[in-house]
Amino acid sequence: MPVFPAKTPSFIQRLFPKYIWKKASLSKTIYLTFDDGPTPEITQWTLDTLKQYNAKATFFCIGDNIKKYPDIFKSTINDGHTIGNHTFNHLKGWSTNTQQYVANTIKAQQLINPESNHLFRPPFGKIKRSQAKQLINKGYKIIMWSVLSYDWEASITKEQCFKNVIKNTVSGSIVVFHDSIKASKNMQYTLPKVLEYYSKKGYQFKSL
Repeated sequence: MPVFPAKTPSFIQRLFPKYIWKKASLSKTIYLTFDDGPTPEITQWTLDTLKQYNAKATFFCIGDNIKKYPDIFKSTINDGHTIGNHTFNHLKGWSTNTQQYVANTIKAQQLINPESNHLFRPPFGKIKRSQAKQLINKGYKIIMWSVLSYDWEASITKEQCFKNVIKNTVSGSIVVFHDSIKASKNMQYTLPKVLEYYSKKGYQFKSL
């Protein structure tokens, strides 16, 4: 079962003020994010679903997946979504030395776009202060989250996944989903319902 709450506690956000946990918004705006793609079986479905609601999102891509599936990666860009960096090999920062971690992130950035806005989300949310410091000094913005859907968690139902989002998401929230096979059952149930639920309330979905 999940041990970290679906909504990021405010004290955690205060402990790491240089990371981005949410965005100030004067309008009804939600920031959906998708980690771990591109994935042939899931990413195109995600793009098609977002398009139905004129929704834009941010995709934190694994460099190795970009290399394997360049056409899907290009489709994500062509649909007007923002691309973020999720390392080349989905590294866990806590168990990786800083030099290797930073080099792996830069390797992924070369495939994304070396000149683009450097948005970075650490896999598993696990990153050492030394790693974060070096990446920030290189111009990366470390994007965390306000709300975890827990779509990848096999121990929760798809209904609970949906509740995790709608009980905790407000204007300015950064919400985490995954366009991966592991998360597909919960995500493919929850995403259309979230888009419909908030669209009816007058919200927009924008990329970071």
